[in-house]
Amino acid sequence: MAAGGKSTPSGVGITKEERKVIFASSLGTVFEWYDFYLYGSLATVIAKQFFIGDPTTSFIFALLAFAAGFIVRPFGALVFGRLGDMIGRKYTFLVTIMIMGGSTFIVGLLPGYASIGIVAPVVLVTLRILQGLALGGEYGGAATYVAEHAPDGRRGFFTSWIQTTATLGLFLSLLVITGVRAGMDTAAFDAWGWRIPFLVSVLLLAVSVWIRMSMSESPAFARMKAEGRTSKAPLSEAFLTWKNGKIALVALLGVVMGQAVVWYTGQFYALFFLTKTLKIDDATANILIAIALALATPFFIFFGSLSDRIGRKTIIMAGCLVAALTYFPIFKGLTHYGNPALETALNNSPVVVVADPASCHFQFNATGTKKFPSSCDIATAQLTAASVSYTRQDAPAGTIASVKVGDKVYPSFNATMTADGLNFDQASKDREAALKKDLGAAIKAAGYPAKSDPTQINRPMIVLLLFVLVLYVTMVYGPVAAMLVEMFPTRIRYTSMSLPYHIGNGWFGGLLPTTAFALVAANGNIYYGLWYPIVIALATVVIGTLFVRETKDNNIYAAD
Repeated sequence: MAAGGKSTPSGVGITKEERKVIFASSLGTVFEWYDFYLYGSLATVIAKQFFIGDPTTSFIFALLAFAAGFIVRPFGALVFGRLGDMIGRKYTFLVTIMIMGGSTFIVGLLPGYASIGIVAPVVLVTLRILQGLALGGEYGGAATYVAEHAPDGRRGFFTSWIQTTATLGLFLSLLVITGVRAGMDTAAFDAWGWRIPFLVSVLLLAVSVWIRMSMSESPAFARMKAEGRTSKAPLSEAFLTWKNGKIALVALLGVVMGQAVVWYTGQFYALFFLTKTLKIDDATANILIAIALALATPFFIFFGSLSDRIGRKTIIMAGCLVAALTYFPIFKGLTHYGNPALETALNNSPVVVVADPASCHFQFNATGTKKFPSSCDIATAQLTAASVSYTRQDAPAGTIASVKVGDKVYPSFNATMTADGLNFDQASKDREAALKKDLGAAIKAAGYPAKSDPTQINRPMIVLLLFVLVLYVTMVYGPVAAMLVEMFPTRIRYTSMSLPYHIGNGWFGGLLPTTAFALVAANGNIYYGLWYPIVIALATVVIGTLFVRETKDNNIYAAD
């Protein structure tokens, strides 16, 4: 069995043509991640084009469409994983890239709400779901395909090229968006320029399809198919038998779960923290992240290659552990070097929310469509959005929440919802806007800056801290593809590795910003959201250490 047997010299080398094919599959995956990340990077602009209502409601629905791409990824893993184990790796992930690229190109052409009404957001969300399904089938196919071409003792090195593709895709999307923005004014970009990065993807699609059409099937699958040993029911064989199902469960909890939160903290949450918490302008934050990504990306290859020598498990567990132990000082360092005025205000100007504890809720909102109308939730959400740390003081039952800033008190209110339950009614919106204005003036007077002062940003130190965060990403992500491939038998490998990977990265990782915001709003400390990745990463260290076996010497040609 692949999860436990030792490999023997297979005699399968790696030819020049096969090296070219492996490179080509990695390049295609870069383009697919580029397509996927465009939407997230342009969510604010897309909200104005395709969703109705006030700017806040529009942005909420844009994020809902973004979340849909993450939520459906495990279902794409099941659909395309099954096809990959039944008909082959090559043709399956040729289909995935056509779905992804076609959907992205259509977004660039899709008329907005002003032109075709409700059809616009419906089609947009549908396209986003198709993108998520395609990505759910892409990664497992690419990783399996590359690993099954690689010679024994070098799978970590070869699959680490696949591991660079998500970061390179993000880097490419940021680069194209920044370049297009630089070539026009903001009004033009918001009106039509945002479409250019989506339309450019058709060129990437053409290149990727041409490359993948020229590739051959993986030798492991071709051998198994020739011998008539392919799986007839890969889903039930992978997940409904305890022998294989327990491996998938251990892979999720003891490997992927921690890898996912470290990955998303080091790249997405770091960007979110710079722009939403530290109030650094988007263009500067994107450039700083892009520099850190460029500097750290070669370490995917380094740690993938190192895992061929010392093992996958050691590096992944070490990455999760060191990340969990250092997140708090690193993010406090980002505040110190990115917005020193905010750091001073946090230390010198405490804010207190006085509220009935029963009116304060955990504001987790995975879909982005739920509003929290209680007086406590309205007050804490506004403070969290303004990057204000606060403490809570309990009040008698039924008390309307209030905010103390210095010696002044600002009462909150209980909002009334609209009939559809999606938003506050107009009177409540007006009161919310008034409270926001009053609190904004009060916290500004207390020293909280409305945005980061560009002249006070220590860019080299910010890049250094971001580089360390991405370095942790390379530790956990560089070896993980090889490890997942090696944990499962050939006949169900595509299916088996894809599902835990996309549950871990699509759900545990993809929902990290939402969960972190809810934690900060509940506790009042701007760093409190870091407990989510820290606890998850430490749980993976414990489970992985106890239950995950080293895989680097496993025989990946074993069908069973």
